[in-house]
Amino acid sequence: MRIIENSKKGMKLNEIAYREEPLPSDLRRVGEIVASSDFFSKEEFDIALELVQERLQKGVSSGYHFLFAERGGKVIGYACYGPIPGTRESYDLYWIAVENDLRGSGLGKSLLEKTEKKIGGLGGRRIYVETSSREQYRPTQAFYSKCGYAQEALLKDFYSPGDDKVIYVKAL
Repeated sequence: MRIIENSKKGMKLNEIAYREEPLPSDLRRVGEIVASSDFFSKEEFDIALELVQERLQKGVSSGYHFLFAERGGKVIGYACYGPIPGTRESYDLYWIAVENDLRGSGLGKSLLEKTEKKIGGLGGRRIYVETSSREQYRPTQAFYSKCGYAQEALLKDFYSPGDDKVIYVKAL
């Protein structure tokens, strides 16, 4: 494996292990990771935990797939994705989050690339991701653009007045 080191964070991405199957302990870590960003509302925080819980209870039949990034046995980032019901080859990327102090380290990009490969392996050909138009989400929008996602739609006032839903797509 090629060693990638980011001088800003000093993290070697070859030190990261990835796994797909959620563990009960992931509920706590997902909560901590999501909370560390200080972006998400209480409702969004609860949804992130509900998706892990549903997967733990129902397994793959839940429709939620996960990829966890670990360093030294500790989850430091994760992605949640799944097929979009009623479509043949389209997937939603529900969540991708890394510990806030690791933002800019390359971990998010690595996690996204590995998630895209997993989706492709499941027959997915298009990945959709949504985010908010609020100013604090500008880095998130730039991240998706840098990773090859194109803005497909803008739904005005979707979340609340002045907070639009921005939908990105990437063809695999």
